[in-house]
Amino acid sequence: MANDTLTARAPFTGLAFSSARGQGVCVADRDGTGIASVLVRKGHLAELTQCVRARYGIELPRGPRRIGTGDIAFACTGPETWLATSDARGNALALSLKEEIGAAACVADQSSGYAILRMTGPRLRQTLAKMLPIDLHPRVFAPGDVASTTASHVGVTLWRLEDATDGSPVFEIAVFRSLAGSFWHTLTVSAAEYGFVRQETLSSPATPE
Repeated sequence: MANDTLTARAPFTGLAFSSARGQGVCVADRDGTGIASVLVRKGHLAELTQCVRARYGIELPRGPRRIGTGDIAFACTGPETWLATSDARGNALALSLKEEIGAAACVADQSSGYAILRMTGPRLRQTLAKMLPIDLHPRVFAPGDVASTTASHVGVTLWRLEDATDGSPVFEIAVFRSLAGSFWHTLTVSAAEYGFVRQETLSSPATPE
């Protein structure tokens, strides 16, 4: 009898790419990061804001910004809507948020719904400029800024972290897991001329507070 057991796999594992020499763009899969959507309950915005401030020391962003401290960050992705992420809490993030702020917000686990890549490198902006219809110049897209947009027809949410120690920009991008392969193909083709490198991990720059 055939073995029909399903095996968990990181979303970008085993995906092929070709590249010229160099390290113009470096990426790492953020598989294992806890992800949850947070939508305020009607009439409870003040309560949610106070709860997040009291429990996490975070002033909940009200525009396209991402603010984090300790083991959790909140990225505002729409009116009274946030995407929460945590490395430390992993798949338990949504459950812990429901216990801590669930009276004021609807929380849904998205850990298996999204794939996240961390990206850096001296030619990263040139690569993303081929894919994204937004301006990522450092004067207009600062650390902590967030954008919900498209990357070659694939919906993405992008945020900027603090620069790497060598001055290269650092971004993280979240894409629906079912579209990870399509996004990966576009990214690797766009970065190929600069040198594309896949790494197991990239150093964690500070999260804007």
